[in-house]
Amino acid sequence: MRETLPLGPNFKNEPILLFLGYGLSFLCHMIEYVLKFLGIYLMSLFKFIAGPVLGYAAGYSLLEIMVVTVLGMMSSVFLFTYLGEWVKKQWDIKIRRKKIIFSRRTRRIVTVWQKFGAAGVAFFTPLLLTPIGGTIVLTSFGVKKTLIISYMFVSGMWWSFVFGLSIEKLLEIKLLEELLR
Repeated sequence: MRETLPLGPNFKNEPILLFLGYGLSFLCHMIEYVLKFLGIYLMSLFKFIAGPVLGYAAGYSLLEIMVVTVLGMMSSVFLFTYLGEWVKKQWDIKIRRKKIIFSRRTRRIVTVWQKFGAAGVAFFTPLLLTPIGGTIVLTSFGVKKTLIISYMFVSGMWWSFVFGLSIEKLLEIKLLEELLR
């Protein structure tokens, strides 16, 4: 009968097997961590609040929540700031002028723009828009790319810090608790 090797740290006189046991355990934990991180990162590309909520649910520290959230947000900001211009140049996309319809949302955006400028739109983007939406608004107002990136970065750092610190208390609000069910 073939003898199987025990797994885990129960090896006494077999340092190579002890190393392999710990190494496999570490590798499994690292793969799990990276997959969680990538999932939260991908969600943060599209919706800012997903980073702090999912990071908290995954048991991340404040620093980890901030890193994954800002990384996701800034990836979409870079993509839509630079790639959007490249696509327009490559395919010569012509935008048809439609009859301008002002909704409550567009009126709010214009009001924020008039009162606070590019910094205000970037500041309120994580609260009111998606990172993609905020970037599109800023580029449509003709803001320089470097300003878009710097304003959005500062805004992302601030709101990821605020949400990262307060997410536990925010999730205790009954209305939000019902919406997340």
